[in-house]
Amino acid sequence: MKLTIDRTALLRSLAHVQSVVERRNTIPILSNVLVEAKGDRLSLTATDMDLAIVEQTAANVAIPGAATVPAHTMYDIVRKLPDGAEVQIELAGDGAQVALKAGRSRFTLATLPKEDFPATAGGDLPHRFPLSAIDLRGLVDRTKFAISTEETRYYLNGIYLHAFSTGKQKSLRAVATDGHRLARVEMPLPEGAENIPGVIVPRKMVNEIRKLIEEVEGMVEVSLSDSRIRFAFNDTILTSKLIDGSFPDYQRVIPTGNDKVMEVDRRSFRDAVDRVSTISSEKSRAVKLSLKANTMTLSATSAENGTAVEELEVKYEGAPLEIGFNSKYLLDVADQIEGDGLQLVLADSVAPTLVRDLADAMALYVLMPMRV
Repeated sequence: MKLTIDRTALLRSLAHVQSVVERRNTIPILSNVLVEAKGDRLSLTATDMDLAIVEQTAANVAIPGAATVPAHTMYDIVRKLPDGAEVQIELAGDGAQVALKAGRSRFTLATLPKEDFPATAGGDLPHRFPLSAIDLRGLVDRTKFAISTEETRYYLNGIYLHAFSTGKQKSLRAVATDGHRLARVEMPLPEGAENIPGVIVPRKMVNEIRKLIEEVEGMVEVSLSDSRIRFAFNDTILTSKLIDGSFPDYQRVIPTGNDKVMEVDRRSFRDAVDRVSTISSEKSRAVKLSLKANTMTLSATSAENGTAVEELEVKYEGAPLEIGFNSKYLLDVADQIEGDGLQLVLADSVAPTLVRDLADAMALYVLMPMRV
């Protein structure tokens, strides 16, 4: 194998694939990236056995071939090379080493047998539908903050993606919850997604796909089965196992009888919560909301830090009410709301509270209150 490639193109692809490789591996080959040169393309593949990425980029291939090299080491080398450098990659005759040259720099990297690299073919993925990168970013951004990090409830460690219909309206829904808050976002159902199974996309896959589509403008092809999901766009294919478990019936936690409605300017509310929470204890992060006619008073108290109080003008005509929330959860939800107006729909101090974006009926959030 022998090829020459522009440093910028190589760095971009390496940045994507090395992100999948775990820093600590008990299986040595999983620390490596599979480098394959064929035609006028360089293909890089990395996997952690659950998640696999394949990315292709243009290269000047003199001798086709393949090798595996340490992913993080190769990335660090290329990252430190000067802008505009031409990088030459060559596999030694015995296949034991890969030489990497750029200008007056020369590096030699140990290889592992390419035959030991795990096969990353995803098997049959019968369901396939297109999704714009903008829509996919929206689904991920407005739900991923609510993914649980508690490993014992592994079935909450991802985003539940499924088709949902009410009457004639059919939608693709993304739902995440950690038991304290829930995020549900939907969009019109893409063509081809009518019969997809409900699947739980793992947190690592969610984070990787979000990074990769940051600057993508076009469409992403989504393919899935009961056990795997694949996102394909431009020159990148990301495949992952799905979480094998049942997502809870989230509909049961979304309250329907809440009768007290409060509307507030999102930014004013977010900033006030942020200021007042400076006082709340690190452990509870509690902030109390006291509501009466067209006024909300936010307050926090802690034995170590003292007290904080701030008053906000709101639109509220219900009975007086006091309710406490974890300030971090309030801030997380407020950060997802894109419009100027935020709406809280409450029942009492212990029942789940609905949070809506007044500019976007497709997003819905539920927050559990806390004692303060």
